Amino acid sequence: MNFSLVAPSATRVELLLFARGSSPEPFRIIPLDLHHRSGDHWHVEVEGIGAGTCYGYRVYGPLMPGGHGFNPSKVLLDPCARAISGWDVYRRGDAIGAIPNTASCLKGVVTERDRFDFVAAPRPRHSWQNTVIYELHVGGLSRGLGSPVASDHQGSLLGLIDSLPYLRSLGVTALELLPVMAFDPQDAPHGRQNYWGYSPLSWMAPHQGYLVGNDPLQGRQQVRQLVTACHQAGMEVLLDVVYNHTSEGNQDGPTLSWRGLADRLYYHQNGRGDYLDVTGCGNTIAANRPLVRRLLLESMRCWALELGIDGFRFDLGIALSRGEELAPLDKPPLFEEIEADPELSDLKLVSEPWDCGGLYRLQDFPARRMGTWNGRFRDDVRRFWKGDDHCSWSLAQRLSGSPDLYGGRPATAGRSITFITAHDGFTLADLVSYDGKHNLANGEDNRDGDNHNNSWNHGVEGPCSDPDVNALRNRQIRNLLTTLLLAPGVPMLLMGDEVRRSQGGTTTPGARTTLWAGCTGAPMRTTGACDGS
Repeated sequence: MNFSLVAPSATRVELLLFARGSSPEPFRIIPLDLHHRSGDHWHVEVEGIGAGTCYGYRVYGPLMPGGHGFNPSKVLLDPCARAISGWDVYRRGDAIGAIPNTASCLKGVVTERDRFDFVAAPRPRHSWQNTVIYELHVGGLSRGLGSPVASDHQGSLLGLIDSLPYLRSLGVTALELLPVMAFDPQDAPHGRQNYWGYSPLSWMAPHQGYLVGNDPLQGRQQVRQLVTACHQAGMEVLLDVVYNHTSEGNQDGPTLSWRGLADRLYYHQNGRGDYLDVTGCGNTIAANRPLVRRLLLESMRCWALELGIDGFRFDLGIALSRGEELAPLDKPPLFEEIEADPELSDLKLVSEPWDCGGLYRLQDFPARRMGTWNGRFRDDVRRFWKGDDHCSWSLAQRLSGSPDLYGGRPATAGRSITFITAHDGFTLADLVSYDGKHNLANGEDNRDGDNHNNSWNHGVEGPCSDPDVNALRNRQIRNLLTTLLLAPGVPMLLMGDEVRRSQGGTTTPGARTTLWAGCTGAPMRTTGACDGS
């Protein structure tokens, strides 16, 4: 097996081989000196091992400005590992400070890198005009009382396969999966777990919590099983990818992978070593740099070519367009390389046009092939049906393809992703049932989340037994959905809105919710989207 690692400023590297993911110590340590270095890459060939081998790295080098970066007391995860083991012994807190974390670290696992069988399951390749997106949480869709999915498959990728007949009956053509790349469930307030997945530990490996069984080598095959079933059912699979930040947080966070390999390379920092944060998560990935772009592109090829994924939705994607000192770039090199890659040319690409640093580029989003979430559509449609003053002109623009937002002409096919609700806000049922957010389940005491949600409770806050109030709420739900489906653009539906799923007034990803819990109605269905032609 050949091992290769990017660590431009390192002075030496050790490759650690473990018998199992739970092993407290390596059975072999292979030192890499300058003879094992080619440019920025450290590499070694090891005989007598194969798929299933667990491994990690120790990397030595000078401390970076700010006193962080290299920390050889930590065993580091390979950013290119396609599988991860050691979840049963992993402790996030041990990756902070100078105490060794060898007994509680995550390990990469050597896997195959075969390509997806597109002959047996070709991409559906729906046009944007015929696309209806359904945003869902893998752990929540198939879990809960009333779920038709077998108990051992609930909350898993394979459990989605059993849910496909239901999803097809809704008329949706593309499933957008909230993060399924490995994330850190321990990146959460004390006593809670990270449920939603916007805390990436790896951009290559599937999340262990969504797999059936404990064999990390089966993870990639389970992804392929899901994608194959979706393709054969005529449905595309899009991934919500978090390339804008990692789970390592700011300079006080754990050293898990990227920080210990090339801290100054992967993260935007100032001259003092302070992390620059436009993601709200402590760090910002420097996607403008060649070696970082190469890793992100390898991730996209891994999921698209090896696992069959049909497209990507970039969380806070505009953050990836920032250059040195966070300057916005009109021609971001990452987006240009994505568009120039022939193997990524037929994928559906969607991005959020905003980040937490105030950058918002909708009409002039700096990527020709990338659609964007139309947040103005969401806000204006909500305000109109809530009855706010001076909303008719704005609604007319949204029903005409938002020409006021796209240079005087309706948005071209695939450019405007229209939606009323998404994972990080009210569900549709809660939008018509609450005047204000109730973010208590995640331990943030209602301090998090946007206070400006354009919601209306129709007279009673929260659940209600008044038949007149409930009838009005149900009518408003249909008004909102009908507006979404009739308007030009690519409509996106949130999991469970068709059956009035509630999160109890929570607007931020903080409480575990499932499709089958808290639903109060029969499914509403759609037969397609309007392209505005």
